[in-house]
Amino acid sequence: MCRSLCAVLLACLAAPTTAAEDLAVLPKDLEGAAPRAMVHRYLLDLSDKALDRRAAEYEKLKTPEDVARYQQRLREFFVAKLGGFPERTPLNARVVGGQQRDGYRIEKVIFESQPGMFVTAILYLPEAKPPYPAVLVPCGHSLNGKARDLYQRAPILIAKNGMAAMCYDPIDQGERFQLIDADGKPLATSTKGHMMLAVGSMLVGRNTATFRIWDGMRAIDYLQSREEIDPKRIGCTGISGGGTLTAYLMALDERVAAAAPGCYLTDMRRLVHTLGPQDGEQNIHAQIAFGMDHADYVILRAPKPTLIMTATRDYFDITGAWATFREAKRVYGRLGFPERVDFIETDTEHGFPPEMRVAATRWMRRWLLGVDDAVGEVESPVATDEELWCTPRGQVMFLDGARTAYDVNVDLEKKLAPARKKFWQETPVAKGLAEVRRITGIRKLADLPEPKWEKTATLPRDGYRIDKLIVRPEPGIWLPALAFVPPEHDDNAYLYLNAEGKHLDAAPGGAIEKLVRTGHIVLAVDLRGQGETITDGKDNYGPYIEPGWLDVCLAYLLDRSYLAMWAEDAMVSGRLLAGFEAGAKPNRVHLVSIGATGPAALHAAAMEPGLFASVTLRKCLRSWSDVVHRPLARHQLANAVHGALVVYDLPDLVATLPAGTVTIEEPVDAEGKPVAMTDSDGVARP
Repeated sequence: MCRSLCAVLLACLAAPTTAAEDLAVLPKDLEGAAPRAMVHRYLLDLSDKALDRRAAEYEKLKTPEDVARYQQRLREFFVAKLGGFPERTPLNARVVGGQQRDGYRIEKVIFESQPGMFVTAILYLPEAKPPYPAVLVPCGHSLNGKARDLYQRAPILIAKNGMAAMCYDPIDQGERFQLIDADGKPLATSTKGHMMLAVGSMLVGRNTATFRIWDGMRAIDYLQSREEIDPKRIGCTGISGGGTLTAYLMALDERVAAAAPGCYLTDMRRLVHTLGPQDGEQNIHAQIAFGMDHADYVILRAPKPTLIMTATRDYFDITGAWATFREAKRVYGRLGFPERVDFIETDTEHGFPPEMRVAATRWMRRWLLGVDDAVGEVESPVATDEELWCTPRGQVMFLDGARTAYDVNVDLEKKLAPARKKFWQETPVAKGLAEVRRITGIRKLADLPEPKWEKTATLPRDGYRIDKLIVRPEPGIWLPALAFVPPEHDDNAYLYLNAEGKHLDAAPGGAIEKLVRTGHIVLAVDLRGQGETITDGKDNYGPYIEPGWLDVCLAYLLDRSYLAMWAEDAMVSGRLLAGFEAGAKPNRVHLVSIGATGPAALHAAAMEPGLFASVTLRKCLRSWSDVVHRPLARHQLANAVHGALVVYDLPDLVATLPAGTVTIEEPVDAEGKPVAMTDSDGVARP
């Protein structure tokens, strides 16, 4: 691209469109869905089809041998998507306090699940003759973690019934906030912190669940290290986020002899159609696409004793919970132990009501103590947050040598960087790009269907016209586009992608008009989920996670990254533009991206280098490694690709494109702040 055109294009500030001009393209109804619901409906359809395939596979489980193969396949998938687990390093556990209470004793414990990752826990010890069983009680999502009254009352009841219990703080809760200011005030709490951690974790092939599960496994290590606890009689129970962790631990850790997850298990079909995906650790990459449903957490441990605890009015759908129980019960029956899986439904809302605490305690007594009797709960006083502090200032990050989960991800990224560099030095470009295609799932342009498109209206402008186009790259997707066409044009055409909407640079006198007046056709397109089809999302996470995160997470569960879908939309639109009002030969298509579409546009150009004559990236993210290194990354979830940094980073893609075809202007870091381009960044200079 000539420098004069770059200057014209990139120096112009966006101007508002005139009041009289309507640049909206799509109708209010797209075959029964509003434009802003389009992507959600599309993803739900993919989800239903994937879950239908999983249901068919489940029905093939007829014999114990079938079940064993199924369990092995699921377990290997699950662990792989977590990125595996770290080595077992010394716990360096210490008891830092204790108190005798009415009918039980508490001890304050600190251990390291990984070097420098301190875990704070309260161990509730019974007045019983050792060795006795122990029950791990993972916390649900709460600001004060293990100190919340619910997460005190359950361990107290367990301890008063002859078993030890341990409740520990998850990351970003209680005493384990990962990001704090000088006064200890958290910058991100509970689900917000879990989702923020998920972005960088995804890029290095991990998940927030990797950290959460490993904390739980190391907590079991600690319980087994205590002389008074029988290491072969370990149980696990929790509700909400603690129900999630109970489900994960009981599925992956064979030491969990009895389990009682509560207020979490439903089934994936009901989950995505009602509540939708939840925070970082509750979304396992490609889970739906692979065929791992909620029932499989129970099936993975069959025939070990499992009690599914539910609430009638829970937002985790009760109908789905009953479906999960039925699937599990059938498998346990085929293994000859139908009595080892059971189900309770309390007439309550989401929470840890007395009925569940009693049921969980009775279940643990049955299977860990061999006693099946009535259990009752007597009101017991609970401690204050400060009374349960294990650290002097109430936060582990004030301890010497404390490290965050973000630090651990940075360590991994630093180990991956030299391997990436070596890979691209020693690997032919075509083979390297084949790996990129494998990781992203971006299909070849030749394998994508020819898009259907139609012109719905034409607007006259002074010296050119604007055609309103609807592009259909695949069933269920409508891309609104504006074609700016001068009366006389050359064979250079521009595909213009602005993440904030196709209309922003479309006003008279704006950047698009400047190109048109120099004789070029410009096609401005809203990629799916942008502009007119941006999802009506929940702004749960402030400036850090996009409001449309629910659909991004649903796509993640389906192994369909937004980046890959955007890249394919760009490729299809580029092919359309190549033939749009072309002469004897196709138009030479120049790709222009502004803002968050940058990584996807770069992928489109790298995957189909013959499609675009040039690529201009303005305000594009500099690198994915920068996302990992910046905990306060902003709106990077949609452009994250699971495991990408194992093989490549964005500058590696830039380097694959022909010299002189890429212009990078005003690159930004992961927080959206402008950064200077240097050779050390690995970003090609224009």
